[in-house]
Amino acid sequence: MSDLVLTEVSGHTGIITLNRPSALNSLSLEMVRAMTAALHAWRDDASINAVFVHSTSEKAYCAGGDIRFFHQKGIASATGGAALIEDFFTEEYSLNYLIHHYPKPYVALMDGVVMGGGMGIAQAGPKARLRIVTERTKMAMPEVGIGLFPDVGGGHFLSRATGKLGTYLGVTGAIIGAADAIYADLADVFVPSSELPALHALIAEAKGDLREAVRSFSSAFAVQADPAKSSLAVSRDTIEHHFGADSVPAIMASLASDAGEFASKALETMKKKSPLMMCVTLSQLQRAATMDIADCLRMERTMVRRCFEHGEVIEGVRALAIDKDHSPRWNPAMLEEVSAAMVEHFFASAWPDYAHPLRD
Repeated sequence: MSDLVLTEVSGHTGIITLNRPSALNSLSLEMVRAMTAALHAWRDDASINAVFVHSTSEKAYCAGGDIRFFHQKGIASATGGAALIEDFFTEEYSLNYLIHHYPKPYVALMDGVVMGGGMGIAQAGPKARLRIVTERTKMAMPEVGIGLFPDVGGGHFLSRATGKLGTYLGVTGAIIGAADAIYADLADVFVPSSELPALHALIAEAKGDLREAVRSFSSAFAVQADPAKSSLAVSRDTIEHHFGADSVPAIMASLASDAGEFASKALETMKKKSPLMMCVTLSQLQRAATMDIADCLRMERTMVRRCFEHGEVIEGVRALAIDKDHSPRWNPAMLEEVSAAMVEHFFASAWPDYAHPLRD
């Protein structure tokens, strides 16, 4: 087992602990494989009633995939060195699928930063999951800011978020807190960080349905993260009005017509993101709304390959994490230059259906 993913059984609960604090628990291929192995081992073990996933760091649950690795291997892919990128995304999406259909309660403590790939290992499995947030939670699907799109099943869970909140979060990459996450149906319960030791003790002792035990424990703290008072709730009508438009140009034009603070901030945020990937993301969410998780992940597997072929993600990661100049040279640079054909190309499969790596 990897030192980056610690596993143990406490009572009747299998515990997965992400242990890469220096990288905010960004997922590596080694970590994906370690989580997959643990979940497979516990799936048919009658002595284990539930799975609990958390991290060793109060700063982050999981900040996403290892984007420096993506940049390094993406550069190498130009000379035929793309095999590890292929492996990473195929195996990561397979892990997301495994979690989604996991037959036992799956409880995730999303304490600290939870973005991208971290959302993928928390949001999957609506029938079995329970998602816990704290006052330290900083949640986002920020991929349009690095030339990517909300993957790891993001099409599935964002398109099913409350109203148009998933569209807003996907095309802006906005960061939200605990009450917002609960309001958007991207989290279930709130537990203050001061009560986490007691939560861990409860998990170690739980004998029945772990989800019900955690819900009961968290009920005393619900008032501290009231979704009805969240910033998303306050701005809900504005979000529905602007992000209900059917194209990114229409969304931005609608925002530009609104002098309010929320609309102005959202518009300025979108101006900094990849014009192409915002359009691709909106199309992804529109398509995913009628897809099951398997078809969403197959679509996203195709899309991520196209992203690396195009190079937008390589440039985005360079600007954000390598050179850190925060001045990506997007291609195309202007929203007006994004054509329907460019967007459609991201959904054109590179495999015949029978050969797709994520085929059931």
